[in-house]
Amino acid sequence: MFVSLHAVAMTSSLQPGGQPTMDGSVDLESKMQTSPDPRSNTPHHISYTASDIERLGRERPPSFRSSLHELGFCFALLGSMFVAEYMISGFNILLPSLSISLSVPSNAQTWPSSVFSLVTGAFLLPFGRLADMFGGYLVFNLGLAWFVIWSIIAGFSQNYIMLIVCRALQGFGPAAFLPSGIMLLGSIYRPGPRKNLVFSLYGAFAPVGFFTGIFFAGIAAQFITWRWFFWIGSIILGIVALASYFCIPKPQKQGQDEKKECSVISMDWWGTMTVVPGLVLVVFALTDGSHAPDGWATPYIPVTFVLGILLLAAFIYIEGWVALQPLLPSSMFSVKGMKPLALALFFQYGTFGIFIFYASFYIEDVVGASPLLTAAWFTPMCVGGLVLSTVGGLVLHLLPGRVLLLISGTAFVLSALLFAILPLQFNYWAYIFPAMICATLGIDITYNVSNIFITTSLPKAQQGLAGSFMNSLLFLGIAVWLSFADLAVSETEDRGKKKSFQVAFWMATALAGAGLVIMFLGVQIGKAESELTVEEKEELERELVRQQTEE
Repeated sequence: MFVSLHAVAMTSSLQPGGQPTMDGSVDLESKMQTSPDPRSNTPHHISYTASDIERLGRERPPSFRSSLHELGFCFALLGSMFVAEYMISGFNILLPSLSISLSVPSNAQTWPSSVFSLVTGAFLLPFGRLADMFGGYLVFNLGLAWFVIWSIIAGFSQNYIMLIVCRALQGFGPAAFLPSGIMLLGSIYRPGPRKNLVFSLYGAFAPVGFFTGIFFAGIAAQFITWRWFFWIGSIILGIVALASYFCIPKPQKQGQDEKKECSVISMDWWGTMTVVPGLVLVVFALTDGSHAPDGWATPYIPVTFVLGILLLAAFIYIEGWVALQPLLPSSMFSVKGMKPLALALFFQYGTFGIFIFYASFYIEDVVGASPLLTAAWFTPMCVGGLVLSTVGGLVLHLLPGRVLLLISGTAFVLSALLFAILPLQFNYWAYIFPAMICATLGIDITYNVSNIFITTSLPKAQQGLAGSFMNSLLFLGIAVWLSFADLAVSETEDRGKKKSFQVAFWMATALAGAGLVIMFLGVQIGKAESELTVEEKEELERELVRQQTEE
């Protein structure tokens, strides 16, 4: 039974006795857990109006001692997204000079770049479960610390094998702190304008990190050494890790009910042992298929692909019929609109991955721009991302999510289409600039709306699941469709770089179009307004059922 906000205003089951927070607000959850009459086991109930719920959605969460504490928390969370994108984007710019320095064979040049995303994408679900088991604070901080260590070591790589190993081990860091970061944001902030703004800024720091990675990679490649790309990233990571350690609310701040929920959550080992190697093998085959000696005719490519598919089929069976606490519970997909949303995101994130990868190569290899000029041409993504996300955070509670997703879906189509039709002689302001704006418009709005939707739809005990699922769609969508684009480019390389790259952009346009159609037909998301949390709705539902039973 679903209880609307209007019903809450008339017959709320929230209990009195809540304590004021540091900023004078009322901790609504404490009201639900305490009774003003110690002699009675039956709690007394009071009513809340829609304006009360709206106010709570705007106030500083009680987890923070002060505004400075909250700013430190936001710096740590936004910084984690920043450094993850820094290490992904900048490495592509760095790869040509790095390949010469470490004598990377041509058939191995894709692996230092792709192995990072491969490991991250494969381990997101298990780390999301660990976050639900042990709390976001521990998993988030360990992920950052691990990332710092292997980023420093990567800068000392003596050969390409060592570099590939370091990049693979780096991938465990984002696999840990990305889902736990979403978990922390989703569990600390109530549904409402404040949560919308923080989530929007969190998404905005992806293009900022992306641009910064390209910028420092260009400087390292042209003026110093590629090693400083990793060491600069390590310095930024160290600052973020310190802010995380001191500013993220400690586990002891959790309530007893939340601790009890965490204690009964267990790891789905059978699911983990099938989904991780399954994803690794499938993505490996798709990525390496176009670079193997005989392409897909090379024996190990179809073998690894088939083994991966079989393991993923076993994972689906385990999740649906065997596991007591599956990594992907069916209850998550029972949320209205979740299935078409996930499918559309898988296509649209693939579009973004193809655009980012081939736009940088097109600008450098076809247009002939230097690494620093390439970084300058990507500047609209950084600035536009910050502006659009900040404005978006202020209007998410005013516009329906469906409208925003259709706008972002259209932007995805335009970003790829503008590069697909790019003439040999072009005006930057007519093609590249709007394409960059559309790309950041697409990814920022889509990422923010979908994350707010899923974290609001799932209880606190599944916030790690929410973060791991959303980031899995992002990383796997990019990895899978980028591998298909790579195959298409390899098969058409006889046409020249310009035309073969445009094949990839046409593929990205088609994917974006498919995602837009799915969004239009199957996704209905309303405004991200202040409302009760999932736990509060369940409490209200139980109270209304109890009242009806007593009557």
